[in-house]
Amino acid sequence: MIPAAFDYVRAGSAEEAISLVGQHGDDAKFIAGGHSLLPLMKLRLAQPSVLIDIGRIGDLSYVRDAGDHIAIGALTRHMDVEKSDVLAEHVPLLAHAASHVGDPQVRHRGTIGGSIAHADPASDLPATTLALGATYVAQGPNGTREIAAGDFYTSYLESTLAPDEMLTEIRVPKMNGAGWSFQKFNRRAQDWAIVGVAAWRRNGDSGVGLVNMGATPVLATSVSAALSDGASPAEAAEQANAEADPQADLNASVEYRQHLAKVLTRRALEAASG
Repeated sequence: MIPAAFDYVRAGSAEEAISLVGQHGDDAKFIAGGHSLLPLMKLRLAQPSVLIDIGRIGDLSYVRDAGDHIAIGALTRHMDVEKSDVLAEHVPLLAHAASHVGDPQVRHRGTIGGSIAHADPASDLPATTLALGATYVAQGPNGTREIAAGDFYTSYLESTLAPDEMLTEIRVPKMNGAGWSFQKFNRRAQDWAIVGVAAWRRNGDSGVGLVNMGATPVLATSVSAALSDGASPAEAAEQANAEADPQADLNASVEYRQHLAKVLTRRALEAASG
């Protein structure tokens, strides 16, 4: 299908982008890579009157060592996240998860900030950054604010990001010395995950994020609690569905997703423990 008619403007800075969205109101949408928004527009499920192109704001594309965490600009392409030496050293789980996003063409155009701001529970990076305890930085007309990943996702494709705010940075704690694993089950290579699991373990601490197991990315806190209480990976994986609320679709029934969540969580925890 063909999208409804819209106007197009290009922003040269985050401040200009926020000013433009303030001028055009709720009917304006930011676009960078466009891999999430454009399909919705083609189906007429989204009909913004104005697209504000933020894809060429160069100072929002970076991966930096910021002491106790790694700072990632929201417009950093998935391929740059995947290939980052800084992330490979300090947060390899995130770099590896980025390598599972779509195909090379998608990874060269799509951005980590776009994936997170879109808040699709079937996307790999929202659940991965949730498992890692990331913090997101949003900029609006009144300045910037930090949002814990656990407080960011509110419902299907919805977040606490205000209409006049844009995501500018993702801050991920360093996980040096942690075991980790990213498990993804899909029908074909490069498809959306039917179920995915991002997990890490270190010195009694852990984090487990579930992909496509609810209306939002899911933090499986019951799995981490079971591990803290001395459960084995297999025993802890039995708690994978405690916080989940999966839905049936053409790819899987609720029961199948629940089964997959346990299997993939066990595999991820065993790999992270080894």
